[in-house]
Amino acid sequence: MPEGHTIHRLAEDHLDRFAGRRVRVSSPQGRFSGSAALLDGSVLDGVDAHGKHLFLGFDRDGWVHIHLGLFGKLGFGAATAPPATDTVRLRIANDDHYADLRGPTTCALITEAEKQAIHDRLGPDPLRRNDDPGKAWQRISRSRTTIAALLMDQKVIAGVGNVYRAEVLFRHGIDPYLPGKDLTEKAWDAIWADLVALMREGVRNNRIDTVRPEHTPEAMGRPPRVDDHGGEVYVYRRANMPCHICGGEIRTAGLAARNLFWCPSCQGTSGHVEIHA
Repeated sequence: MPEGHTIHRLAEDHLDRFAGRRVRVSSPQGRFSGSAALLDGSVLDGVDAHGKHLFLGFDRDGWVHIHLGLFGKLGFGAATAPPATDTVRLRIANDDHYADLRGPTTCALITEAEKQAIHDRLGPDPLRRNDDPGKAWQRISRSRTTIAALLMDQKVIAGVGNVYRAEVLFRHGIDPYLPGKDLTEKAWDAIWADLVALMREGVRNNRIDTVRPEHTPEAMGRPPRVDDHGGEVYVYRRANMPCHICGGEIRTAGLAARNLFWCPSCQGTSGHVEIHA
């Protein structure tokens, strides 16, 4: 499932290609055809993203709410759009660009009030500039749930997925099994600030990179990571491989329905020591 930086990047891509212009809206697959007919010829005049939720605003006709889920894909093309296949749930096009949505968990036309209800049930998003990390801290500081599970709970913090979860805990030397109530507020502030910086870089580069300059392949003289997910990371999907910092073995285990990755040596149970080379 795409993490929050991807959704914010998709919002920017729609803004660049379609905002302020009338667009052609269709549903070749047919599952969104009624709403597409209502929107066809409208001006796309707003985009928004919150966590893993994308919103496209059309005049006064409401918002298209998109959640890609595990299998959804949203791709862009230039110039005249080719004939769409019957897998395309939603196509938005103008004379210069088109966007095709396939296989989303959610694609629905909603009202402003329904959009607000989605925002209300989500936690703060590190990529939304006015979101308050204190709201997440209130829940974390009272919880016996592990910090690793809390970071994946979209009601606590929105947009963080498995990669950012594993990497930010490693970068701050925090035991993933530490209960939220045992995390210090100082440690939480550092986690939030790091997520803001890392995820903004993810939006800019359209990939996740989490290693510090001194731990890049060039700096360490090691081969670059080869992975479909791209990016240089410390622990994510590096189970049984040596840690870039201590040389110990990276471990993996199931937690919150996802695979957790961590370094037992660098992420001690004290939980509050940042890692700097």
